[in-house]
Amino acid sequence: METPDGPWAWGVLVAALITNGLTLGFPSCIGVFYKDLQNTFQVSNSEISWFPSIITAVLHAGGPLCSIIVERFGCRAAVMAGGLLCGIGMVISSFSQTIVHLYLSAGIIGGLGLCFSFQAAITVLGYYFIKRRTLANSLASTGASIGMALWPIASQHLLETMGWRGSFMIFGGVLLNCCVCGAIMRPVKAPPPAPIKDGANGVAKGVEELEHGKGLQRRYQIYTIGVSGMVMGFVLPLFYLVPYATSNGIDESTAALLLSLIGFINIFTRPVSGLVSQQRIFSGKLIYLFSGAVILNGLCNLICASSASFPVLIVYCVLYGISMSVIGSLLFQVLMDIVGMKRFPGAFGLFTIMESVTILLGPPLAGR
Repeated sequence: METPDGPWAWGVLVAALITNGLTLGFPSCIGVFYKDLQNTFQVSNSEISWFPSIITAVLHAGGPLCSIIVERFGCRAAVMAGGLLCGIGMVISSFSQTIVHLYLSAGIIGGLGLCFSFQAAITVLGYYFIKRRTLANSLASTGASIGMALWPIASQHLLETMGWRGSFMIFGGVLLNCCVCGAIMRPVKAPPPAPIKDGANGVAKGVEELEHGKGLQRRYQIYTIGVSGMVMGFVLPLFYLVPYATSNGIDESTAALLLSLIGFINIFTRPVSGLVSQQRIFSGKLIYLFSGAVILNGLCNLICASSASFPVLIVYCVLYGISMSVIGSLLFQVLMDIVGMKRFPGAFGLFTIMESVTILLGPPLAGR
């Protein structure tokens, strides 16, 4: 059993960073295979768009099941089981003969594996870090940025040399590394419980906690509904930026670099966002910093819609990447602040299943 804020916590942080890169970064490469998958299965835009939609929705919708596994077997077992599932799912998907096979193998089996590894890795950080939890979450979210930068470049190279089937088989092997990361996440000792107070002070504290609990549920509901609306459009550039660029005369290799640019911007700005959010001026006000980033992220899409020239898309990617960095580094920290670490696993499960509904609808609606 490890202790919170101990030296092993930093090893767990590195493991969580790598896990985020493998899981959250993976959907960013699907746009590279968009046209090849469409040509192989002879399907429409709406039909092929269900593939990234399903894999991303399952990545979030599996939250309640992941919460049960975490509470029953611990974060280590959940991360390792997730790595095994997504590895098997991607290998099976390389043999797909119809688009439905792809939905079931990579979409559902692979997506569920990504969910277990990602959500358990986020949860374990809350137990390992108490004093530097905001910084730890920001640094771990940098893994998603690194993955977002590297997955499209690697995917483009593999697609040109091995085709999408060979690429998916290799992806299965790469994603098995989540099992290695999970093995590092040893169980952690729980902090000692607070002493129980008797008498009038105890009654007063109980009433205070009850009132706090009522306010907490309202804040949680508002935050969950707001984020669920945001993610309907938040993930779309990761799927459609490459097809949008190529359909406007930009070659595929150059278009893939746009996604990598967003990833590289995230690598540098997410740690900065974590350090800035730890300043005293933002104490208890992280929700306002988060909301400002959401507004900027939504408005910057107007730039992308105004022109499809490469310089304009570069400006778009820079603004999108910066706002995405702040959102990614604070999304789960704000949730932890609202519900507390004790309620976080269960709240996280419900939070992600609400997200999955709008994530599932977003790409097919955009495709249509």
